[in-house]
Amino acid sequence: MAAAMGREPSGPAEDETPGAAAAGAGREGGGGGGEEGEGRARGGAEAGGCYLALCARPVHFEKANPVNCVFFDEANKQVFAVRSGGATGVVVKGLEDRNPISFRMEDKGEVKCIKFSLGNKILAVQRTLKSVDFLNFIPDSPQLEYTQECKTKNANILGFCWTSSTEIVFITDQGIEFYQVLPEKRSLKLLKNQSINVNWYMYCPESSVILLSTTVLGNVLQPFYFKSGTMSKLSKFEIELPAAPKSSKLSLSERDIAMATIYGQLYVLYLRHHSRTSNSTGAEVVLYHLPREGSCKKTHILKLNRTGKFALNVVDNLVVVHHQDTETSVIFDIKLKGEFDGSTTIHQFVLPPRSIQPYQIPVAGPASVTSQAPVPCKLYSSSWIVFQPDIIISASEGYLWSLQVKLEPVVNLLLDKGKLMDFLLQRKECKMVILSVCSQMLSEPERGSLSVIATVFDKLNQEYKKYLEAEQSYTMVVETGLSRSNPLLKRPVRTQAVIDQSDMYTHVLSVFTEKKEAPHKFTIAVLMEYIRSLNQFQIAVQHYLYELVIKTLVQHNLFYMLHQFLQYHVLSDSKPLACLLLSLESIYPPAHQLSLDMLKVCLTSQRLSTANDEIVEVLLSKHQVLAALRFIRGIGGHDSISARKFLDAAKQAEDEMLFYTIFRFFEQRNQRLRGNPSFTPGEHCEEHVTFFKQVFGEHALMKPTTF
Repeated sequence: MAAAMGREPSGPAEDETPGAAAAGAGREGGGGGGEEGEGRARGGAEAGGCYLALCARPVHFEKANPVNCVFFDEANKQVFAVRSGGATGVVVKGLEDRNPISFRMEDKGEVKCIKFSLGNKILAVQRTLKSVDFLNFIPDSPQLEYTQECKTKNANILGFCWTSSTEIVFITDQGIEFYQVLPEKRSLKLLKNQSINVNWYMYCPESSVILLSTTVLGNVLQPFYFKSGTMSKLSKFEIELPAAPKSSKLSLSERDIAMATIYGQLYVLYLRHHSRTSNSTGAEVVLYHLPREGSCKKTHILKLNRTGKFALNVVDNLVVVHHQDTETSVIFDIKLKGEFDGSTTIHQFVLPPRSIQPYQIPVAGPASVTSQAPVPCKLYSSSWIVFQPDIIISASEGYLWSLQVKLEPVVNLLLDKGKLMDFLLQRKECKMVILSVCSQMLSEPERGSLSVIATVFDKLNQEYKKYLEAEQSYTMVVETGLSRSNPLLKRPVRTQAVIDQSDMYTHVLSVFTEKKEAPHKFTIAVLMEYIRSLNQFQIAVQHYLYELVIKTLVQHNLFYMLHQFLQYHVLSDSKPLACLLLSLESIYPPAHQLSLDMLKVCLTSQRLSTANDEIVEVLLSKHQVLAALRFIRGIGGHDSISARKFLDAAKQAEDEMLFYTIFRFFEQRNQRLRGNPSFTPGEHCEEHVTFFKQVFGEHALMKPTTF
């Protein structure tokens, strides 16, 4: 099917045919028409600390037999089970598509390679070394095969790759031929070809790059890039072999090379086995960065510190190296800091070696039989076959899995919280794990020091700020109309690494303060540390964080500290904060004046009369009716204010004594200004007079006073 799990340190086996692996033309392993199974990852102590797992819903296929061959297409991630050359059926299954494609085709000889175009509209089948057959799967299109022979005389086709729904590349031992398929005409049109001696090839569908191994030793690699009917020749480069080869024969095997996209960049990964007689500490993976323009450069070395049989996957931008001898895997993150030697960064594995989480395969068969206990899957089996980026196929059991990273176990394996955050922030599904780590480091028994907590907050807010700036830049471009001249402009994607103030408040800080486990000084220090971090990255602090600080200070009667925080503007002025302070007046009288001062500061940009009106509106909206009345009396505006507005607010507060007090105040004002406590028709207070009579009786109305 492809290069098997085992990769000998000494290089390819003598009897291995170059080209078999990259073609993805598998003839080892399982088969035909089985249904997808649902396996179970075993939990408990046995699985403790396992940070890699096989997916729960693999693709299941029947085990191989003499009449059933299995192939894997790396572009569509599909398994083909071909029975009797297709005459008795072909079943195609993928991880994404849950409905298998089934069809029959005429048996015209042994199938060497079979793949659908992107979109499954055209099937390509290679049966000979000289040609590829095609079959349309388009509705109302006749089911007739058409054939394309390779153009180069005496050349043998090593394999082929679909680069789009209608474009295909033949790779021969003498070069590559790029064709456009014309399904309506049942023919192909040669777009471009290139002569070059080829030992083997490899295709990375994510980046549409084909890599050709050239020269006698095979270590000069020539990449080609395909897009929209064009073929571009990229800069060739040489893989440094561990030692000078003893003879002029193929020294670089395709099973020691992989191509993958890591953090949006294309890399060629070379598994370098050092000679056993040398002083080296073991094998290593060398990463060559392959840009669209410019030369390919060696940029990273991943130290494995062991020898034996290895296989590579890339999952969630992590390089995973499986070691068959010890049945363990390690992961590398090239974004984490390594040892830089001036040109290359050397990395050690992030976490200690661990096995993939134990996996149980359900017993297939009728319902009466399936009550049997599931069978443990043999992990790191010699029949495992690994494809990029994250595919593992078990030929002996007939399963295809995608490999997954589990972040929860990482938390207990990576004890350096700063490094842990650096690692987690790069992962796709990181948000809830990060929030959980933040909660843990604030609670016993894992409570961290303030310096560690500060480091974590800074790392989170750095990522948060990056997103806010990108969002701001995008908004500015859109508002200024510049986006029309740049159609490729896209809104910034909010990844799970963006942990905003709402996330921290809801999941971490509010829960932390409610528990009241920690000493209050530590609690306040943590809250202020988070606010400090936000200020450091110039992120506007949301008022609910300040409210949390004030409530915590009040709970512990730390009014002196509250006063200082307000006096020295540690807590920024805002209208919601001022309203909160007003509500504290009964337990801390100075809060009334502090809140009014804050409101005045918040409204300094407005005309004084407008600002005063808004202060009154804010106070009334918070049902602080008496406070609003005191404020308006303090500035001498109580003779001109609307009685109805205050009576409305008092009534909404559903406090009868408050309503009585406000009503009586305006009766007294009316008496003082007009000599009569009654309200004039223009004040529209009739409903409030009626309400007053209902609650307190007509006799409670103030009588006119005569002198």
